[in-house]
Amino acid sequence: MRLEAIGKCFAPKSPHITDAPRATASDALSISEVMAALGLAGLKSGIGLDLYLAKIGISAPDKAVEGLYEIAQRLAGQCRAISELDEDIKQRVLQILATFAYQDYSRSAASVRQCECCSGEGFIEAEVFTMKVTHPWGKAPEWAKMSRAVCVGDWEHKREVRDVVRAVCKSCKGRKVVSNSCRCHGKGKVVNKDKTEALGGIPVWEDCDKCSGRGYRRLKFSTVLEAIQTAWDVKKTFAYDHVQPFFEMLVSECHKEEAIADLMLSKVTN
Repeated sequence: MRLEAIGKCFAPKSPHITDAPRATASDALSISEVMAALGLAGLKSGIGLDLYLAKIGISAPDKAVEGLYEIAQRLAGQCRAISELDEDIKQRVLQILATFAYQDYSRSAASVRQCECCSGEGFIEAEVFTMKVTHPWGKAPEWAKMSRAVCVGDWEHKREVRDVVRAVCKSCKGRKVVSNSCRCHGKGKVVNKDKTEALGGIPVWEDCDKCSGRGYRRLKFSTVLEAIQTAWDVKKTFAYDHVQPFFEMLVSECHKEEAIADLMLSKVTN
């Protein structure tokens, strides 16, 4: 049994409205056996199982982030800039890095994030210009509308007014969230137009240069840096040179722990 098949064990099955019996193969696992396998695999694989279950939305991410924080404390000695910090600042920085590393790990083409343009409200304040028309001497009489000597505009006073109104956010279209999928719509592949035209219209696919074939946008380190600077007065250049490699290491540890959990679950159930 692989880790990617765990999600369906936590979802209710649809009713079986038919006279045909369900398959009872000898290699099929019952729910009790699956739960026992998860418990045994969890003991042997560390936080990999917690990370994956939180990633697919089955469990809360608190336990996974806590385990990732312990890994960050163990690996902090490899980053001199972090290891030399005061203990209070160090713990706060590691907690921030662990939280954002989990967010980057749990991203996918199907996940969403809060819209940055409207801050998750769905509306923005926009300035619009409207033409206001007033009638200082009252509305023009009916005979003025048919007279060539008198213009209706003589009774009207027009002025352009700037108003601030709440408009629907163009980025999220009022949904308050935007998709993490790349321009390739989560496929990781795009059509090379030049090669396609050279081959007479036969589509030539290649890896998307925006997401490097992942299908989704990764978390920007600038967002992580803004959170770190609330606890540590660090320069931008210094952070990109010394802290960003450590952050990438934490994200890699998440994928390594997931691979270990997948391997352990496969061994337990085989």
